[in-house]
Amino acid sequence: MQRLLAIAWLTWKAAFRFRLFLVLAVLLLGSVVALPLLIQDDGTARGFTQILLTYTLSTITGLLGFSTLWLACGTLARDIEEGQMQVLVTKPVARGQIWLGKWLGIVTLNAVLLALAGAGVYALLEWRAGRLPAEEQKALRNEVLVARGVAGQNVNLAALEEKTEAAVQARLKANPDQQPYQNEVRKDISGRLRGALQVVPAGSARQWQINLGHPRSFFRDQPMQLRVKFNTADRNPNATFDGLWQVGEAGSTNNFWPQDGPLALNMSPDTFHEIAIPANLCDAQGRLSILFINPTDTALSFPLEDGIQVLFPEGGFALNYARGLGVIWCWLALLTALGLTAASFLSFPVAAFFSLGLLLVGLSSGTLAEAVGSGSVAAGNEETGAAGHSGADVILIPAFEGALAVINLAGDFSPIDALSTGRSIPWGELGAAFAQIVLLLGGAIGLTGMFLFNRRELATAQGTQ
Repeated sequence: MQRLLAIAWLTWKAAFRFRLFLVLAVLLLGSVVALPLLIQDDGTARGFTQILLTYTLSTITGLLGFSTLWLACGTLARDIEEGQMQVLVTKPVARGQIWLGKWLGIVTLNAVLLALAGAGVYALLEWRAGRLPAEEQKALRNEVLVARGVAGQNVNLAALEEKTEAAVQARLKANPDQQPYQNEVRKDISGRLRGALQVVPAGSARQWQINLGHPRSFFRDQPMQLRVKFNTADRNPNATFDGLWQVGEAGSTNNFWPQDGPLALNMSPDTFHEIAIPANLCDAQGRLSILFINPTDTALSFPLEDGIQVLFPEGGFALNYARGLGVIWCWLALLTALGLTAASFLSFPVAAFFSLGLLLVGLSSGTLAEAVGSGSVAAGNEETGAAGHSGADVILIPAFEGALAVINLAGDFSPIDALSTGRSIPWGELGAAFAQIVLLLGGAIGLTGMFLFNRRELATAQGTQ
């Protein structure tokens, strides 16, 4: 451990020697101060706070992410290219300890910078919130500056996928001529099965029962929010649709809201809407009944994953905010391992280019997912709806699926989105992020980097890359 700490301290000294720590500290704090002056919001305290959290934390993550890759690639590659590493390895320090020491130095440096910038954002939020009128402060602390648990529809998505696959195989067996179009068949069957669960036809009603996961005493006198999103077949981007809502205790004839009839709301599709609902509406087991009436002449579809959700207070904002920063730190620890691994066998410029290339692939997960979902890298025919086909699909689609499986280990966590919408980041989620991102992904990359660093011939490193 003493050797690891010595290498980590040398890494810190290098960061100060390059003025990296001071420059980053100024940039991070500058972004916290300058961004609020440039932000365009909807004029409400809630909207401003959400955008402020999103922009500042995204900027902080971006600055620290790129500087982490630069420092991780530079601190190892330049030590090798300038001959300092050749002197260091003659000491009683294993190469694996050198690699881990540099990783430890960079991740602790990131922890300090992230804590500094995060404290600046938190102080700014509290300062601005304290200057608001009492009613706006109350709304802000109920909807954004809070840790809200999320409860949604109780649908077994895995069982639904199994049912879809069984139906696909049955149709292909009965119609072998459809075998070349199995992706289209799968989409059709999946759409039909999901539609039966999530579509509210025109002039019809649907009732959902949401299990909040706690007894009624847990929510006593605590206001909640109903979070809804729906889709339609109407392609008009400016279209809005009426809906009637009523929320209350399942099976009760008097404990519901509103008492004077369903609440009429006009909402736009493909957008999250939050509806404040009174406290003490769930039953003794913590179940809440939600009734929706569709009076329009258009079918409305509420996605199974996030179409109907109930948000309820679960904890304070400060601790939730700290857990969100913890997830961001896990991302930075992964980037540190990636940069050091690239520098273990490449020169500084090539290692930086290689690391940034992999990072861009990770950020392009949406494009990869779209190709995997369509089953082809070729564009389909938008007029006929036919999917595209390419001879490279046999190789690229499985490769994309593998890449997505790896990317999703880190991308499954969204602390910035959760914090900006006041949703809780449980300790279990932070633990899962550490296990998946730092231990599993970072560990695999780190072991590869240490192996390559051990195999590298340092005496002939200069001028060979």
